[in-house]
Amino acid sequence: MAERRIAGGTIQVEREDGLVRARGVRYGTARRFAVSEPPAAWSGVRDATQSGPACPQRPSRLGWVTGDALAGLSTNENCLVLTVTAPADAQRLPVMVWFHGGAYVAGSGESAKYDPGALARAGNVVVVNVSYRLGIFGYLAPPGSGEDNLGLRDQILALRWVQENIAAFGGDAANVTAFGQSAGAHSVWSLMLSGEAEGLFHRAILQSAPLELDDGRDDMAHAMGSAMATSLAGADPAEASIERLLAAEAAAVAAAQGFGLLGGLAFAPRLGRTPLPAPADVPDAIAAAARRIELLIGYTKDDAAPFVAMDPRMARLNRVPVLGRLAVRAGSKAITKQAFSGPAERLAEAWRTHGGRVGTYRFDWTPIGAPLGACHCMELPFLFGSPQTWADAPMLGPQRAIDNQLSVEMRTRWTQFAHHGVASLPAPALRFG
Repeated sequence: MAERRIAGGTIQVEREDGLVRARGVRYGTARRFAVSEPPAAWSGVRDATQSGPACPQRPSRLGWVTGDALAGLSTNENCLVLTVTAPADAQRLPVMVWFHGGAYVAGSGESAKYDPGALARAGNVVVVNVSYRLGIFGYLAPPGSGEDNLGLRDQILALRWVQENIAAFGGDAANVTAFGQSAGAHSVWSLMLSGEAEGLFHRAILQSAPLELDDGRDDMAHAMGSAMATSLAGADPAEASIERLLAAEAAAVAAAQGFGLLGGLAFAPRLGRTPLPAPADVPDAIAAAARRIELLIGYTKDDAAPFVAMDPRMARLNRVPVLGRLAVRAGSKAITKQAFSGPAERLAEAWRTHGGRVGTYRFDWTPIGAPLGACHCMELPFLFGSPQTWADAPMLGPQRAIDNQLSVEMRTRWTQFAHHGVASLPAPALRFG
């Protein structure tokens, strides 16, 4: 065991296998539906050797793909925590700040599936895993109950914590890469647009970001708010039980399904509300971000496959297995282009147009017997966790195995980017698998 002095007080951390870990460190505190703020100072030594809680949430819709991301974790509204993993001898190393996915309604940075030990050790970087408020608690409160985009503001607060405290772990606050997958990548995209996050990170990696899902969001939010109000039936949201609020969240998600592809990301940051620019100002925000942030962006070859397979319209086709597989394959190709690859390629081109540095990638590796190909989340076991933490992931097929050499390559590319940016990439467009 060892201690570290951070803003507010002293924490006890773990030191083993050449790494220092500070787990479940509180970076913020907030009342329900209120903007978060830094925690109060404390006396004595606060324990930081146990994982922190996840935000209360409904079961993940992708649990049947990735396995249980919350195994071993508790849930609590006081979930503004982060975990730092650093080489024990770190001195002014690049910092990588991870924002987890889960459609803004599920997941946690504290998940063992996102353990960055191998990434930090092999890449000689300091990694910070961030948890933030989700769903009804963090992105769209019941009508009249609070502000929007609270989860995004949590993330900005976490990045400010990194600026103030990461030197205590040997990290360089002047060299921060924000990276995330799915909603986590969309979070990084939103942070790039926000003036309040300017200067808090210097590079960004977007993995399978569901971009270009803003048109119609205000109308959808209105329908979701009405569904919440009906579900709560006059109960005060500030006093309602967590179970009651999650039921209202489920009602809101159901109401969002009438809005097509947009409904797949029902809860998300909303443009035109603090701390995001109005839609008309987004092009200028992109131009400004391109001038200050180096970008690596990509997707998996069959990114959309799980979402197509979950579509209720597939149920009848699946009665004939061959027909069902063909339908998923065709639908996946079309939706992957619409929701993931097309937007990624357009953003990369916009970056170049504005003089920004950008690299791209596609992840093609497919496990033997995998039902969904190189699907959404497939690259995650190559960056994080261990064979044991991913052993329950059906997406990996019956053998539940990954290509270790490819894992080494991905971790190398990601951490080299954190060290040296786009100039470190062996090619402007990478292909894995």
